[in-house]
Amino acid sequence: MSDGIGLGYLLGLFGLVAFGAVIPVVPTGAAVSVGAALARWDNPVALVLVVVFGAAGAYTGDVITYGVLRVAGEPLARRVGWLHDGATADTLQRLRHQVEEHELRVLLLSRLVPGGRVPVLLAAALGGYSWRRFVIADIGAAALWASVYSAIGLGGRALFPEPWQAAVAAIALVLVASAISTLWERRRGRSAPA
Repeated sequence: MSDGIGLGYLLGLFGLVAFGAVIPVVPTGAAVSVGAALARWDNPVALVLVVVFGAAGAYTGDVITYGVLRVAGEPLARRVGWLHDGATADTLQRLRHQVEEHELRVLLLSRLVPGGRVPVLLAAALGGYSWRRFVIADIGAAALWASVYSAIGLGGRALFPEPWQAAVAAIALVLVASAISTLWERRRGRSAPA
């Protein structure tokens, strides 16, 4: 396929992204960006495969996570303190309604904002968001997410001649973007009215 991109790499990418979607401690976006940087823009087959395997891993992890949250939802939310006594069925229904109205956008943004995916999935699960709608809408969200991170990797490859340099640049860019996003969310949270 390409230097550094073979079936073993693609299966490893799928596994890493799926694992990271279930246990959100793995920088899954960086893994997809590095894969795209290694694939290069002049090898469209390898690049498409990176997007496909990255998206498939994200989708698989999302489906597993959503399924677990639907089963363990309210007790888990109470245990981690996310659902407080003041949260009512109306609040959960409103959150579910927001997810239903803007499925693709909400699911994609929850993947792009560090730490945003699990709360959105938990709110949707607790609010009774349809399993069937989720598995359909998340296909597009996972594909767009993998495409965004692949574009970051391609940007690194366009700027640096060596694949390792592009991979390091892609990781650095993902980390900087994540840090900025986290700071922005914290700042927005502080300035929001109580």
